[in-house]
Amino acid sequence: MKYNLLKTCTLFAAVGLLASCKKDKDHTPGQSQTITIENVLNSKPLVETGTFQGKGAPPVILPGQSTSFTFSAAKNQRLTFATMYGWSNDLFFAPANPGIKLYNDDGSPITGDVSAQIKLWDNGTRINQVPGSAVVHPGTAESSVKNIKEVNGTDDYGNTYLPASQLMQLSLAYDGNSVFTLTITNKSGGTANETPFSPGVWTISYVAGGNQLLPEAIYSAGKPTANGLTNIAEAGDNSVLNTYLMSKTGIFTPLSPVLVVVYNGMENPFFKTGENDRGEGLKDLAQKGNADILAAALKSKSGVKAVYVLKDAKNTVLLPRIDGADGGKVSQMLTVMEGDRIAIATMYGFSNDWFFATSGNDLDATQKGDLSSSVGLYDNGTAVNQFPGAGITQFNLAGTPLNESKPIQMVPNPNALTTLPAINNIIKVSIQ
Repeated sequence: MKYNLLKTCTLFAAVGLLASCKKDKDHTPGQSQTITIENVLNSKPLVETGTFQGKGAPPVILPGQSTSFTFSAAKNQRLTFATMYGWSNDLFFAPANPGIKLYNDDGSPITGDVSAQIKLWDNGTRINQVPGSAVVHPGTAESSVKNIKEVNGTDDYGNTYLPASQLMQLSLAYDGNSVFTLTITNKSGGTANETPFSPGVWTISYVAGGNQLLPEAIYSAGKPTANGLTNIAEAGDNSVLNTYLMSKTGIFTPLSPVLVVVYNGMENPFFKTGENDRGEGLKDLAQKGNADILAAALKSKSGVKAVYVLKDAKNTVLLPRIDGADGGKVSQMLTVMEGDRIAIATMYGFSNDWFFATSGNDLDATQKGDLSSSVGLYDNGTAVNQFPGAGITQFNLAGTPLNESKPIQMVPNPNALTTLPAINNIIKVSIQ
């Protein structure tokens, strides 16, 4: 399943290209250098994936038993999962695509019973016997694989079924800070469709521009089964589908328009680790991807020789690599002299207030080559962190950041929220 290149320029406030440069007070001839910043992230469409199972041996969820799992989600993101109707040949439970709605339109979390969103599906790979403990596994294969189809009352062979919501109860709890817990309870006991539930898989898709990047991550109604779903539907084996989903799970983030500063001095002119945000506009860059305020403040600072805000010509933001296509890239020709330094900063777009930047005494302006090793990822300390790409208060996911006041620090990796790729696998900075 591929996901389309989305125009995520709407994720960030429109940022104009600033090329306002100070003339050097002396007229010593400089040398021309071109700085290039690229988003080189091989992005993934799914933000989180996991498994669930019962507590016994085998680890099925028997009638009367429950299982729970916890996940993070932002507004417009959906939860989807799949688990086998155990006493069938190839039926499975799953929400209708794109999954269970988690927030109301006003951004408030949905809690309580959401069982109405569960459906029963026929995988289309086995002839259905009368459901029950006497079902023979794996059973007889269909003469040709059928498309996945919802089972609504009866299947293609005349077997009858209660509504899925009468067999499975889904209870959603909100734990705060964009974290939910879903509890699945098997309430099929004593019904005509009594059945255990198998171990299952669940996943959350990234959202960009208000759209799911992979809205049919587990199955597509009206299409043949794929990617290991058959292993769940026929045998309750969640390992193959989990491996597939994990291959699609990871990091997706654009980078905001990039601030580039040429200066002559001993240290970075707009931030220092261990200090709080200076109130000059770095907060706007780190939380919203808007570098204009900080750029304007820097132009009047002593030692600052040139300030630029560079935006991608197509999308404003620098998109990651998607389906093999190159990520966003910006370049700027600079005139520099011996002793000049270059500082850059750009927002980790799907975060609360993380930003990539050079620091300390930054880049030697006359140096050439790949200088990505001089870039770090920093937490601005002005907004409460949530799972990157799955936070209800993340500005670029239509949220309002929750304010905090902490010193600027490097983001550890792995951290309490996730494990990120190496920085040079997200952003590349080079000078030629």
